[in-house]
Amino acid sequence: MGFLSAALYLLLSFVSLLTLLSLQKIIKKSNKLAPGPTPLPLIGNLLKLGDKPHKSLAELAKTYGPIMSLKLGQINTIVISSSKLAKEVLQKQDISFSTRYVPSGSYALAHDQFSVGWLPVYDTWRNLRRIMNSQMFSSSRLETSLRLRHDKVRDLVNYVEGCCRRGETVDIGRATFTTSLNFLSNTLFSVDLADPNKDSSKEFKDVISNIFVDIGKPNLADYFPVLARIDPQGIKGRMEIHFGKIFQIFDRLIDERLELRRLKKKNDENDVLDSLISFIEKNSEEIDRNHIEHLLLDVFAAGTDTTSSTVEWAMAELLRNPKILNKAKSELACEIGIGKLIKESDLNHLPYLRAIIKETLRLHPPAPLLLPRKVTCDVELCGYIVPAGAKVLVNVWAIGRDPITWPTPTVFMPERFLESDIDVRGQDFELIPFGAGRRICPGLPLAMRMINVMLGSLVNIFDWKLVEGALPSELDMEEKFGLTLQKAQPLLAIPSFHV
Repeated sequence: MGFLSAALYLLLSFVSLLTLLSLQKIIKKSNKLAPGPTPLPLIGNLLKLGDKPHKSLAELAKTYGPIMSLKLGQINTIVISSSKLAKEVLQKQDISFSTRYVPSGSYALAHDQFSVGWLPVYDTWRNLRRIMNSQMFSSSRLETSLRLRHDKVRDLVNYVEGCCRRGETVDIGRATFTTSLNFLSNTLFSVDLADPNKDSSKEFKDVISNIFVDIGKPNLADYFPVLARIDPQGIKGRMEIHFGKIFQIFDRLIDERLELRRLKKKNDENDVLDSLISFIEKNSEEIDRNHIEHLLLDVFAAGTDTTSSTVEWAMAELLRNPKILNKAKSELACEIGIGKLIKESDLNHLPYLRAIIKETLRLHPPAPLLLPRKVTCDVELCGYIVPAGAKVLVNVWAIGRDPITWPTPTVFMPERFLESDIDVRGQDFELIPFGAGRRICPGLPLAMRMINVMLGSLVNIFDWKLVEGALPSELDMEEKFGLTLQKAQPLLAIPSFHV
């Protein structure tokens, strides 16, 4: 018995020592975490998020600093709120932070396994990015589709002209969404997917908007992974419905094209879909139809909602600021001529229009927290430890309103960009609405062309007033948070022809 007691005593002492060392290691590691609010038991800092996390996190950063640590349920979360630290994460240590933190909703229909937005930076992701860069957003493809973009903006103007004649109100977000949708669908499939005079575009817009709202809203399954299978808020279930509606459209268009190819009937347009099908046939072991359909979903979701919402926010800011609107009109009248459609070749001569877009993206970035990232091992960042598995958020909304960088940051003032070289292309971290580094939005060149031309044409061809005699200062600018930042209330405006 004496031997057994001694053995048990030694074993207990050994276990106690290991436990003590482990606790010391945890305490030492936790001391290296970035500062942040004290978490509550079980739920951590979830109550700090509110219904507009980008604003709540910006307020917390005023207290805890530009790198902040939170515990959201079971998930360690690091929030970046300065341009300097964003450069560290998105450029200098880009490889360490390049993996995505995939929201539970994106597991719907295995989207996480095929989406270029969520895949890790491995061979499949590289192949898909190569396809996007070469087949969709290359300089040659953008040059080839120049006439098509012009035609779709002309369709937008024709629709607004019809509203003028009928004395009807224009839903700016819906009208520009239809333009973006039809441009993409013609580029990819050589067909219009929406008629601006019918509800087809509204239905598609609602699906895309719901995707971003559902995937961006706080989800218990993301904070407590054990709940993922239960899907307590039904977000994954709704995402399956949203994705399914869009895949039905893609399946029909792809099947029709495959049948044409089987019958050896030539598609005169030689569009992106033909190129994608040919790529699959030559590289079936790397990329298959599932990858292409999910890639198309990524392109339509990112290329329609964000573009149209930026034009909507820009128009809202102009209607709130008549002096700025008149200054934009004066530039257009001087450089282009009143009442003319804007061409992409005109944009180099329109610095104030370009400044308006930059200022809009500063105040209303399409993705206020970008897409979340995750580190797969401990990473040191400015003297702090970002622990393995942590979720990393870059609050570009807060960066765009940093008073150190931007004097009077809440004021809409395009003039701040007239004497500045700051651009949105991922090199100036004070303004990164499209992200930066290897995971920068590949559609950025196309988005900037479409946004400038649509906004410039709407301003140059029509006069606008708010509905029911509303005052500019009363315009509702409330945000609806999701993965993208949308206006809570659609912008409705009444167009008229220039007198």
